[in-house]
Amino acid sequence: MFNFNELGYHISLIDGFDLGRKNRTGTYVIAERNITLVETSASPSIPHILEGLNALGIALEEITYIILTHIHLDHAGGAGLFLQHCPNAKVIVHPKGARHLEDPTRLIAGAKEVYGEDFDKLFNPILPIPSDKIIVKEDKASLQTSETRSLSFYDTPGHANHHLSIFDPVSRGMFSGDTVGVYYRELEQDGIEFYLPSTSPNQFNPEAMLAAVDLYESLDVKRIYFGHYGVSENPFEVYKQLRYWLPIFVETAETAFKQYETFKEQVAATRTNIFDNVTTQLATMGIKKNHPVFEIIGLDLEVCSMGLIDYWSKRGKIGHKSIQM
Repeated sequence: MFNFNELGYHISLIDGFDLGRKNRTGTYVIAERNITLVETSASPSIPHILEGLNALGIALEEITYIILTHIHLDHAGGAGLFLQHCPNAKVIVHPKGARHLEDPTRLIAGAKEVYGEDFDKLFNPILPIPSDKIIVKEDKASLQTSETRSLSFYDTPGHANHHLSIFDPVSRGMFSGDTVGVYYRELEQDGIEFYLPSTSPNQFNPEAMLAAVDLYESLDVKRIYFGHYGVSENPFEVYKQLRYWLPIFVETAETAFKQYETFKEQVAATRTNIFDNVTTQLATMGIKKNHPVFEIIGLDLEVCSMGLIDYWSKRGKIGHKSIQM
């Protein structure tokens, strides 16, 4: 099964059908002299990515670069498996992510803490990547994919400390990973653009996330290529919604952190209250509670709430400052 979309500017998006869902995660293909992919999704997505590449007429031997925005498994977990099919490709990653690609032991352990018994179904296998197949890109580094295209890399923590955003000057688009949140494409058929922050554990930092939004604005980004999922040509709406929801997420979690004793209780209260807030907001736009989008929003908010409470547990030990908008 495969699904791909031509996005213009020699860029295509292949659906990885993460969680068995359409429009959840995928792989961007930049078809230049050095064929470059952005993201691999998790290992269960790799057969879909391979089918999509075949449909696009791209031989696996032609792939030169595989860029990972960050090393969370829903974006990069399939990189080791995928690399086995691409003998000439190298993997590009943030400096803080490289060692975890070589030895994914800690990455796997952390994901098992979050996803529990669902880990195998969602992510196995996680294969190590040889060091000679890894290229590290620092902040403001570049990558020439052809004579007319040079991608620029930006260090954008907020969602994770090992996060890169990649700017394409040809389309004036930014491959954002999870930096500026999740695009809920299920609501497109209802005429609604809807975005929420992604605050998963354990390196969420709201101030850094807002700084990344400022960076995107300063670069005059015209398109945002989301990790979840697809392209938005309305970046200012993305920024507006992220700036609206992020303080709500953080303040809701702060209240739960102070009100409840255990991590489980704190996470549950945070998720419930944010979910109710989102449901109320979407109801004003005519979206009923039985809409399928709420299934995936609920799953996302479970993980986001873990990251928010983890954030407050760390801040509670050192004090905190309010988010400056």
